Amino acid sequence: MSPDGLRCSESARPDSKTQAFLENRPASTPDQDNCGRFDVYGTVPNSSGGERKTEMAGWVILGILVVVGFMLAGMYNQLVQLRVRTDSAWSDIDVQLARRRDLIPDLVETMKRYAAREKDRFEDLAKCRSLAIEASTPAEKAQAENQLTGALKNLLAVAENYPDLKAKQEFVEVEASLCQTEDAIQSARRFYNALVRDLNARIQSFPGNILARIFGFYERQFFDFRAADREPVAVRF
Repeated sequence: MSPDGLRCSESARPDSKTQAFLENRPASTPDQDNCGRFDVYGTVPNSSGGERKTEMAGWVILGILVVVGFMLAGMYNQLVQLRVRTDSAWSDIDVQLARRRDLIPDLVETMKRYAAREKDRFEDLAKCRSLAIEASTPAEKAQAENQLTGALKNLLAVAENYPDLKAKQEFVEVEASLCQTEDAIQSARRFYNALVRDLNARIQSFPGNILARIFGFYERQFFDFRAADREPVAVRF
């Protein structure tokens, strides 16, 4: 007899009642193991219940990971949409600012024919216009454009001293275009700042701050175009 058989027979030797039960059973049943052992009900224990629990736990973990993944993907998509809309809104502001700068040379040429002695004001306006063109970030543009607004308002205030200029249709049309452009800038500014507020709030909050750090989202600057509007116009005679 092999060593395995000896160990099996020695470790599982039944008593007299069990021996009688074994003699009346078939030689081989599905409930017996290779040593003839069985439980009190005549069946061999199995581990199918534990395997089902392990499988169920795996599915639960997988479901949780899928839900978390969808949530993170949704937050990422929201950040992308806000970034795209913010960039688009800033482009609208830039277009309106450029339109206003393009109107200034027409205004200056019209006024020079009637207010040639206002040379200093024309030069000041041209200098502010150049600074506004060179500005790049929203903060720089806001500062430069507000300075340009102040210089422009000073020049328009001087026009009150020249009735012939005020009566010219060309001057009236340029002035009206400037007013319309100012209104468009204010409207675009409010829309842009609202998007910047929403974008910055998502970047600062959890877990958006983690996604922003991983994927390169950054807070945007507000565009303040109101400082020059609140300043009094200094009129020099």
